[in-house]
Amino acid sequence: MITGSSSIPNHPREDNVSQAEKAEKEFGHLSSKEYLYVSQHNANEPLPEPIVDEPPYFVFLVTYFNYLILIIFGHIRDFFGKKFKPQEYEDVIEKNGYSPWYSGFESFYIRRMKMRIDDCFARPTCGAPGRITKCFHRISKDYNRTYEYNGEVDECLNLASYNYLGFAQSTGSCTANSVETLLKYGSASGGPRNSSGTTDLHLECEEVIAKFVGKEAACVFSMGYSTNANFFTSLANKRCLVISDELNHASIRFGVRLSGAMVQVFPHNDMDALEKLLREQISNGHPRSHRPWSKIIVAVEGLYSMEGNICNLPALIALKEKYKFYLFVDEAHSIGALGPHGRGVCDYFGVDPAKIDILMGTLTKSFGAAGGYISGNKEIIDRFKLDITTNSYGESIAPTVLAQIITSLKIIDGTLNGNEGKERLERIAFNSRYLRLGLKRLGFIVYGADDSPVIPLLIYIPPKMPAFSRMMYKLGIATVVVGYPATSLTSSRARICVSAALTKEDIDYVLRCCNEIGDKLFLKFSTGIGGGEKQKGDYEKGIVPRWDIEEVLERTPFDCKQIMY
Repeated sequence: MITGSSSIPNHPREDNVSQAEKAEKEFGHLSSKEYLYVSQHNANEPLPEPIVDEPPYFVFLVTYFNYLILIIFGHIRDFFGKKFKPQEYEDVIEKNGYSPWYSGFESFYIRRMKMRIDDCFARPTCGAPGRITKCFHRISKDYNRTYEYNGEVDECLNLASYNYLGFAQSTGSCTANSVETLLKYGSASGGPRNSSGTTDLHLECEEVIAKFVGKEAACVFSMGYSTNANFFTSLANKRCLVISDELNHASIRFGVRLSGAMVQVFPHNDMDALEKLLREQISNGHPRSHRPWSKIIVAVEGLYSMEGNICNLPALIALKEKYKFYLFVDEAHSIGALGPHGRGVCDYFGVDPAKIDILMGTLTKSFGAAGGYISGNKEIIDRFKLDITTNSYGESIAPTVLAQIITSLKIIDGTLNGNEGKERLERIAFNSRYLRLGLKRLGFIVYGADDSPVIPLLIYIPPKMPAFSRMMYKLGIATVVVGYPATSLTSSRARICVSAALTKEDIDYVLRCCNEIGDKLFLKFSTGIGGGEKQKGDYEKGIVPRWDIEEVLERTPFDCKQIMY
């Protein structure tokens, strides 16, 4: 029986800890070199489709039924509440001749569903988001309308941060260089890039990024979302066509809408559907003039943050060479987290980056910093630096953040601190595969590729989403739960984010907690097909493997290094 957060291994809770204990909280020690792995796809093998397991039909029926109950009772409460407690509905009813701020319909989901579990969605934290994160202790007496804080914090294992390589530390080379830069350059760059906001650090950072990703040039921006949101307005216009994966991030969709380009969407990672769409669009041309498109751009992500899937880059390259379109790859989650050298999907698949026209990425995740970048051929990037609105109107990246980016990149490529970067890359690869396979063997339905550090654990039924989050939090583990509208109505999930800062012992503890909570909440819907066989020939005999937690902890750390598709 797991009783509480005090069971977290190597978890001192005192505030006045030593530097060594503080460093251990932010980045755990490596207990054995056996717990390392290199993430790389065999270029001679096609990218396999991840095994997608489905729950029994009654799970979908119960999910819809739960939403139906929530909607019915929510509307009943709204009907009587507006009549008998109008003071609680001031935002959605007409008052003193003024129209309401919101309609009851458009705010219904937020008021009646999201607010009830908002303590799971919006937990404020403090300190470095390392191996251990600090969440402010709070309670609500009015169903999450307001919160009361007592000044204390709850320390939890961090499975809720994009700090993939663990560089967001308060100690170490990155922090030391950032502090030194703060003293030398100050806290801000002083304006947009095209006026007074460019320093020698900006130019150095762009050079380091371009070299790291294998392109001729790069341009950095102060915000990852705005990188995509403003980039497409300089790349495309109404005579262009953008073909987008249906699961692309909102920043890509927003940027394409701003550009005025025509948009077509293809099913996620479906290369046959993409080829069919390309043939149709090339044949038909622009729908109004039927002239050839000025540009056709295919936009995909390297690693999809909600599904944990990796784009089929070799197949995309083959289609690009056949149909001569421009390829845009958003590496927000894959850069630093995939590949033997941490250089993203190109590194992971062994593909020459020159075959991709535009590589975009963010600097908030694997590098512990902020902002984003665009990389490509020098003449293209030089034009963007003049044309893109961010460089003319947006604040440029602060010098301290640039120092963090440069230092972390140099650690990853081995220029600084010897093999530290290599170890971080191999630790996140092992942790991702170990936790993913362990969850599958315990009976959970898990989406995504084996090497992905994003692990979606399917929950389905809406009341179980806050129950899972709160029970994990009580056991000292911070997780992110995601539901509609970020996912489809029937695929609520816990999105577990793995970090190199976690130790193998931390993963053991997480698996034990998930096993216990999965049994209590009845979350183990898997048929067992994704976890591999216990004994050779089990599937031929019709045996569905059901793994005990002790068997999982004993065998999975070694089995996860094998190809488990």
